[in-house]
Amino acid sequence: MLPDRAPVSTALAPSGAPARGPVSPALLVGLVLLIVLCAGALSIDVVQTAYSPKGDEATYAGLALSLAHDRNFTFERQDLVRFWQIYHKGPEGIFLKRGRGGRIYFAKAFIYPLVAAPFVWLFELNGMLLLNVLLLAAACLCGYQFLRCLARPPTALAFSLGFIGASITPIYAVWLTPEIFNFALVFYAYFFWFYKEVAPPAEGRWAAFLRGPSSDIVAAVLLGLATYSKPTNVMLVAPAVLIWWTRRHWARGLLIGVLFAAVTAGTFGVNALVTGEWNYQGGDRKTFYGTFPDQQPTLTFDNTGISKATNDADTGHVIETPKFWPQLAHNVWYFFVGRDAGFVPYYFPGVVVILLWLFAAEQRRLWQAFTLLAVAASVLALLIFAPNTWAGGGGPPGNRYFLSLYPALFFLVPPLGSVVPALVVWVGGAAFVAQSLVNPFVASKDVWRTVDTGLVSRLPIELTMVSDLPINLDRSRSHLVYSSEPTILLYLMDEHAYPPELGGVWVAGDARSHIVFRTDRPISALTLTLSAPIPNQVYVSLGNHGSNVALKAGVPATVSLSSSGVFSDGSYAYDLSVSTSRGFVPALTDPKSTDGRFLGVFVKMAIRPR
Repeated sequence: MLPDRAPVSTALAPSGAPARGPVSPALLVGLVLLIVLCAGALSIDVVQTAYSPKGDEATYAGLALSLAHDRNFTFERQDLVRFWQIYHKGPEGIFLKRGRGGRIYFAKAFIYPLVAAPFVWLFELNGMLLLNVLLLAAACLCGYQFLRCLARPPTALAFSLGFIGASITPIYAVWLTPEIFNFALVFYAYFFWFYKEVAPPAEGRWAAFLRGPSSDIVAAVLLGLATYSKPTNVMLVAPAVLIWWTRRHWARGLLIGVLFAAVTAGTFGVNALVTGEWNYQGGDRKTFYGTFPDQQPTLTFDNTGISKATNDADTGHVIETPKFWPQLAHNVWYFFVGRDAGFVPYYFPGVVVILLWLFAAEQRRLWQAFTLLAVAASVLALLIFAPNTWAGGGGPPGNRYFLSLYPALFFLVPPLGSVVPALVVWVGGAAFVAQSLVNPFVASKDVWRTVDTGLVSRLPIELTMVSDLPINLDRSRSHLVYSSEPTILLYLMDEHAYPPELGGVWVAGDARSHIVFRTDRPISALTLTLSAPIPNQVYVSLGNHGSNVALKAGVPATVSLSSSGVFSDGSYAYDLSVSTSRGFVPALTDPKSTDGRFLGVFVKMAIRPR
């Protein structure tokens, strides 16, 4: 690691750094791409294309509409009517809370809807898509400007676009939620902090601003807003403070920390002034499905909705749980390579950045080490304090909570001597997320379908958060009661297994299926009874134990498997994998059958509790 330098004005550009020309061809390419994306954001039918509100869209879109048209933060009957007019249905999943003066408020952070309100006033909900596109474009521009100090323009452009475009990030541009907003704020903050660390000397007001203390102030404000919107960003301020303290610039580091804290606390204070409470997720807070306040004269906030307040982190209970360490170990593994939320498949460019930094021993800087530690500490905090929902809850694409931490990794990039790292980013990232990004609207709605095939389908299933995996968005395939005594709940992780019937589950022919089952107690063994009207070669596995079965036509076979399972959320989860080599269609073999499915093996399950 290179010794850290104190005078930032002495930063040197790498050899071969490009001279400034009138207009960069790379920027022209980016401008054309921006125009196309903006046109798309303004021309699509948001409701028809996005199907219906997902995640927290009902809350954020509702508040943005209220701010744009009513100029207030309260939920009133006209908000319900307006939402119904747009979506032809109620705001399913909306979060509301009773606040100051007994009024009802939208119970989410207000900063993103407030910024989006002018766009919504001009373009309705398309304005939120336009804002997301502009935010991502500005992040790409910041990344390009940063890397121009470390690489030639084509490489800088390819890598910057790849860091964002070859990850799961773009899919959130079609979400009417603050994910892209938070991502962008963190990206901008880190650019304003650390551009000065790599930039060559230059003249002019803008150059002086980027290389001077004023940019630190802007960055602290931006990260303070990002932390109000997503409190998990709080540790990202540490690198900017620590780097100045290691250089003995005590006042400058303290100013950054104090200003960051003031902005974060100030925005929570504004929330208190508006609603009467600091915590927008606390107090008398509810979520609503089916019926809503003021929908009918007899329906009120008091007699509708489900209580959903988050007033504390329950830290002591989490850490004192006997299963804490094993569950944390599982979560660390799942965080990196999990099928539905893993860092490697959904943020592959970040993997490349970390490897480049680790192998660039002569180019590593202390502020980059602080950055990597801040991201790692933030991830660890997520895994500890949200062990069952660390990916964001509700079955989002990839890890939604990590999205706002991801931008910090960009600034670990060392000088790039060739375009090869950019190609690796694009090829590797596309191998995992291309199926999601081809149609982000469909992938956002039917998230579980995007992990049925391709490389991600072969990664381990996150058994520590089964209740919050994307498969739960399809109620016909999740939380299926297979047995009540003992309790066995099934989650059919792909479309190669069919819902229970006649005391068992059919698995498709010539296919591999994963069936996750949960029990209220650990098991010592799982007994499977396999049968089919045709001979078949079947492979079954549970955890690390598997068995091949040469199944004869019409002759049931019994297999016993064992696994310790994974404890989480008061239950034990197990991943049962069943593979078949052949199949048949009942309607083609039995004149009395109308079943057109291509079936392989019928599986009956019985567990022996430990």
